[in-house]
Amino acid sequence: MRHRRLKNPHSEMALFQARSLAALALVILALLTVTGRFFYLQVINYQELKARSEANRIKTAPLPPARGLIYDRNGVLLADNLPTYRLEVIPEKVSHLQQALDELAGFIPLNEADREKIQQQLRYSKAFKPIVIKAKLSEAEVAAFAARQHHFPGFRSMPYLVRHYPYRELFSHVLGYVGRINENDLKSLDAERYAGTRYVGKLGVEKFYEARLHGSPGVLKTEINAQGRLLKVLQQTPPRNGEDLTLSLDIRLQQAAAEAFASNPETDIGAAIALDPRNGEVLAMLSQPGFDPNLFVNGISHSQYRALLNSPDKPLFNRAIKARYEPGSTIKPYMLLAGLYYGVIDPAYRMFSGGYFQLPGQKRKYHDWKPGGHGEVDAVQALGQSVNTFFYDLAVKLGIDRIHEFLRHFGFGQKTGIDVPGESTGLLPSRAWKKASRGTIWYPGETVITGIGQGYMIATPVQMIHSLGILASKGLVNQPHLLKLDTASTTKLPLDIKKEYWDLAHRGMIEVVNGKKGTARAIAAKEYLIAGKTGTSQVYGKKEENIYKKNKDLPRRLRNHALFIAFAPADDPSIAVLVVAEHGASGSRAAAPIAKAIIQRYMELYRPEYLRPTEGKEQAVKGAKAARTRKPAA
Repeated sequence: MRHRRLKNPHSEMALFQARSLAALALVILALLTVTGRFFYLQVINYQELKARSEANRIKTAPLPPARGLIYDRNGVLLADNLPTYRLEVIPEKVSHLQQALDELAGFIPLNEADREKIQQQLRYSKAFKPIVIKAKLSEAEVAAFAARQHHFPGFRSMPYLVRHYPYRELFSHVLGYVGRINENDLKSLDAERYAGTRYVGKLGVEKFYEARLHGSPGVLKTEINAQGRLLKVLQQTPPRNGEDLTLSLDIRLQQAAAEAFASNPETDIGAAIALDPRNGEVLAMLSQPGFDPNLFVNGISHSQYRALLNSPDKPLFNRAIKARYEPGSTIKPYMLLAGLYYGVIDPAYRMFSGGYFQLPGQKRKYHDWKPGGHGEVDAVQALGQSVNTFFYDLAVKLGIDRIHEFLRHFGFGQKTGIDVPGESTGLLPSRAWKKASRGTIWYPGETVITGIGQGYMIATPVQMIHSLGILASKGLVNQPHLLKLDTASTTKLPLDIKKEYWDLAHRGMIEVVNGKKGTARAIAAKEYLIAGKTGTSQVYGKKEENIYKKNKDLPRRLRNHALFIAFAPADDPSIAVLVVAEHGASGSRAAAPIAKAIIQRYMELYRPEYLRPTEGKEQAVKGAKAARTRKPAA
């Protein structure tokens, strides 16, 4: 017989209470968890969550500044900003990008170069960052995309200002160009200041004055809904646009230089610089050949870049500030001044030029350019006829130590500090330099050829024009500069060179152009006097039996570089010009006519009183000619 189990109300009550307490504890724990979470969200993490909420509701975008414009000295626009549209895509928002590109090509043509740029950006850009599909859309392309935009999620057309260089090759090296900001640029740029900016100066004035040209970005805050549609503008701080720059360059002189280079098929490579010796303003700076800087603004294709890079004429190389040449006979006016300054010769000094020079006790002959020599010459004639033997002898009398010390004050062997990045240094040799770099002593024969600007000595075109400015102004030192300044920072040469010494050097240079036996007499002007000096920079050494073989008979790549320095008007210099015509063979035939074209254009523009038959002008020319022919005091 089974016994019925009796209920125990006390134990059941205890079990019920235990379960109730457990349930209550769970409820309290849940409430505490919710309350704690609420406290964490509303109090502890309030600022972060508020920021996230605001970010979902409020969109903040940078407003990029307009880049400053660049003008020449007369207000001609050299670097402009053109309004246009570009087509962009955010790669992560497109599932089949190549298919979308093929569809786009039906109404927005994409050539090989465009597709190459797209692939390059895809390799180096983040998937969430927009890349450019095509820059500078036409109005028809913008309208065609707007009508079909709903078929292309992730794509958008964006308005922007694109840098434009209307004169293309003419100012390519001096202005440089802007290009897209890359990973290397980001390492040195202020991320906040360049927010929203896609371009930065890469070369030339664009790079040197980047801080002034760029400006500062603004801010646009807008309220959007959950679908991303604009509800209202909350705040708009306009950007501070970049500063406009006015350069000292004159486009008319730049064009005169380019046209003069182009007029002779054998002077298509080289450099020309024109400078005002009174204040250091660069009036023209040309490096030939140039390139189209507009190709680089939105990213040049690999094929285009390879063509420029592999060209034997090196169009990307800025010869005006980077190329290094032997100054050749253009060094002779400075050598004459050094001889007078150190007293190794006097203004009345004369010597006999017999066709060659020899060091005492040595058999080697250092030849003159003219077989048989020039006979007896004074200092003015030695400069006018470029008598090598005169300057061989003068260099030995001076010695390399005094030559180095004197030329150093004229800026040789050091950078000028011109406001274009990438300037080369050049080389002014000395005993100490040779011992340190070559591990050997300085030989007397090396001093001999230094006297005519050959051997170890090399200079850049901008160094040569800087030293010429000092020579033309008779000792005023002005740093060459491209930015138009209100005042010049002029100093004086720290050498007490007598006025009669300066005058003698000037008379010798006047003789070069205006003398009956002057080496550049073919460019003499009727209305005014040009002072100049021809020179050649040796490309390869000739054997003694070929010493008088004409350069024009050699293959062009073996011909000497042609140089010419000049200033005008000789009685009141306001323009100095340096021309290098690579492989031009002769300074008088290749480089001098280019300099004359620049000077003539300058005189027409800035010194027209010298071109009018006025009594004052005639007297000035007669006075300068009289000084040229006057015999020095005994």
